[in-house]
Amino acid sequence: MQFSTFQKNLDDWQGASLIFGVVEEEIESQLENIKFVVDPKLLLKKFTAKKFKGEKGGILNFEFLGQKLDTLIVIGLGKSKDLNKNDIKNSIGNLIRKIVDINEKISILLPWELINSQLEIHNLAESARLSAYKDNRFNKKKDENRVLKEIEFLNLKKFEDISFEETEDICEGVELARRLVAAPPNSLTPKKMSIIASQIGKDHCLEVKILDAKECEDLGMGAYLAVAKGSDLESKFIHLTLKAEGPIKEKIALVGKGLTFDSGGYNLKVGASQIEMMKYDMGGSAAVLGAAKALGAIKPKGLEIHFIVAACENMINGSAVHPGDVVKASNGKTIEINNTDAEGRLTLADALTYASNLKPDSIIDLATLTGAIVVALGNDVAGFWSNNNDLANDLKKASAEAGEELWQMPLQKSYKEGLKSHIADMKNTGPRAGGSITAALFLEEFFHEDIKWAHIDIAGTCWTDKNKGINPSGATGFGVKTLVQWIKNK
Repeated sequence: MQFSTFQKNLDDWQGASLIFGVVEEEIESQLENIKFVVDPKLLLKKFTAKKFKGEKGGILNFEFLGQKLDTLIVIGLGKSKDLNKNDIKNSIGNLIRKIVDINEKISILLPWELINSQLEIHNLAESARLSAYKDNRFNKKKDENRVLKEIEFLNLKKFEDISFEETEDICEGVELARRLVAAPPNSLTPKKMSIIASQIGKDHCLEVKILDAKECEDLGMGAYLAVAKGSDLESKFIHLTLKAEGPIKEKIALVGKGLTFDSGGYNLKVGASQIEMMKYDMGGSAAVLGAAKALGAIKPKGLEIHFIVAACENMINGSAVHPGDVVKASNGKTIEINNTDAEGRLTLADALTYASNLKPDSIIDLATLTGAIVVALGNDVAGFWSNNNDLANDLKKASAEAGEELWQMPLQKSYKEGLKSHIADMKNTGPRAGGSITAALFLEEFFHEDIKWAHIDIAGTCWTDKNKGINPSGATGFGVKTLVQWIKNK
């Protein structure tokens, strides 16, 4: 899907479908803006008959208005003083979702004078495209072509030089992340993930390194490999590198949890643990690879960015790790595994150590790590932890701009007592209370303390069971937009 603008005289516009937004006050004067396709007086009569006043959430649909227009959809945006950019995004997104299979091209005309920045326009475009997303790879509709191919913005005089190229790149990254998360585990294996990562590298001239189990063993990755032992599928450690041309001002590592399926191991997921949904336990790696795709196209200047994923399955066989086993991570720390279902942090232990050895200025990891964060924050907000206030504030700013909600959680040092082991340096889980916090404290043990670090737990936000905002039901691709916006802000 592409975006375009029509900046000429509206009398010269030709199109079949138009979305027109109005605010509650001065309806009659606003209708003058649409006189190029329909008689404002006729439309005002229709508004009066329908008792439509432009209230937030109100929608009027008009079909076959004349030779110049087939469909006009009028959406109410509420009072201008209460106008919320998320309300506009969600209204447009919900409409696009309903008509995506009807029109090849949809044009949008809103009261642009109430939009404050190009960023808000870009977010609106993202909302329109991502709301239209469909994944029919695994059903009988797989050969159907998506009807909607273009979204056109009319009369953007206030933003005449706007370009949507980066917006399209970001949307492609989010869509890749959604496809990865939604893919069933017999389709997206660790090997398949490595192939997809290699293709990203090939398409965007990124350096590609894929380590097999023997190479990981040579690096001492005992924690990661312990998780992978129970699967018949070979683990794949993925490392992509994007280097800007010219001098490098900052080095960054983005690390994603990559469990393509998590059975829980011998601490098998049972009851309401949703074992059937554990294909999305690689949501963190999906966000990282989606960001790699977007940033590979955008090519930010002055940065060296490493994208790291320790991909594997957590399964059960005669070789699988036992509850009570002690393993050694690649930084030399020993870990007593008191719960095989707390496997993501074991893979991240070696991935973070690997990233730390690259000596970056910052590391951000993303993971569907704990059910505790879902209990704490629900399904709309991801929790994050950081050892650096500047990094934390930058992430908050980026997430707000990207429209993905983050909430900073405490690194409560006293909770480290819960990770103490009688026989090893530490256990992989602490008490049930504060479980997302002790998980973050565990991860903090596996990188150099001078590195700025943030951990984002997306267990609640990587999937939605029903349409919500810009997200159709299913995988959300959460995290891609925040990572890309954080990088762009640099």
